[in-house]
Amino acid sequence: MPILRLTLTNFRNYHTAALEAGARTIVLVGPNGAGKTNLIEAISFLAPGRGLRRAALDEVAFSEGDGSWAVAAEIEGALGLATLGTGIERPEAGGAPLRKFRIDREPAASAAAFADHLGVVWLVPSMDSLFVGAPSERRRFLDRLALAVDAEHGGRVNALERSLRSRNRLLEEPRPDAHWLDAVEHETAELAVAVAGLRMETVRRLQGVLAGRSDAAFPPAEIALDGWMEKLMPAHPAGEIEERYRAVLRDNRVRDAAAGRTLDGPHLTDLSVRYARKGIAAADASTGEQKALLIGLVLAHARLIAQMKTFAPVLLLDEVVAHLDPGRRAALQAELAQLGAQVWMTGADPALFGEIDAETVIEVESGRLKRRARLH
Repeated sequence: MPILRLTLTNFRNYHTAALEAGARTIVLVGPNGAGKTNLIEAISFLAPGRGLRRAALDEVAFSEGDGSWAVAAEIEGALGLATLGTGIERPEAGGAPLRKFRIDREPAASAAAFADHLGVVWLVPSMDSLFVGAPSERRRFLDRLALAVDAEHGGRVNALERSLRSRNRLLEEPRPDAHWLDAVEHETAELAVAVAGLRMETVRRLQGVLAGRSDAAFPPAEIALDGWMEKLMPAHPAGEIEERYRAVLRDNRVRDAAAGRTLDGPHLTDLSVRYARKGIAAADASTGEQKALLIGLVLAHARLIAQMKTFAPVLLLDEVVAHLDPGRRAALQAELAQLGAQVWMTGADPALFGEIDAETVIEVESGRLKRRARLH
């Protein structure tokens, strides 16, 4: 069981909380607003990135605290027993909060170091609009998947965004320095190809997992990247694509200056998702079919992590069973049992977990945790 013990300090509505996990399936039940999602959000901070809500660091601090917060977990992960911890100290007046990371109480450079010990995958209600929402939502979803392939991917995505902002600022000048523009565009092209390449590798690996799925409850999707750069990658070397993109950036300076942003590149690439069995775009499927496709994608991602790292990730499923009929709830239980992951599930109604073999059930109320009898 990857997470053996979880400790929260001044996190969201938890002043202090400690939970002995050590079970394959943990169900968190309680009324809306009690803190169920807050608890699994704390676990999501033990993965690269900004957590399942993408919250600012100061947003997750306990409202009656001093602005600091901490999350720690004793785990039995890929490298054996370890303690992972992250959080921020009390911010200085006017200063920006600085997040810190520790492994066995020793400083770590970033949350990317946690990925050597622990994988974390989540499915939350805000993801239900993935197929019909903006392309930026699908890129963010894909980049989260890509972190399982390379934990440094997030850093490259952030660097690309900074490089694009630098180029945009230069183009705002009446007479931008051509040498500076050349230098910035050189860096932008290198980062763009690196980001696009890792996304392509992630899609290739994930599509391989999806191709092996044929179950009816959570049908497989077909995924692809819709961008000229990505389409060139299978047949052209990275250096050639970088040169092509530098030429695009150079030729589009006037147009991009007028628009106030860079109008071409992988920062605009969309993730195409199709319902393979029906041969239609996922966006055109019914709401129930979209939910089943999304669950299938998340489960395939968890399988990919298990294949690549030889250990199953921790799975965080927020309010998932409430949207499934009894047949699909039973199918989900079978999928989770086969995956062998530690699963944390939330829900307001305990009756909905009748098909889930929950070893540990925790009642959550106003940031307090109480262990209760098994559901069945």
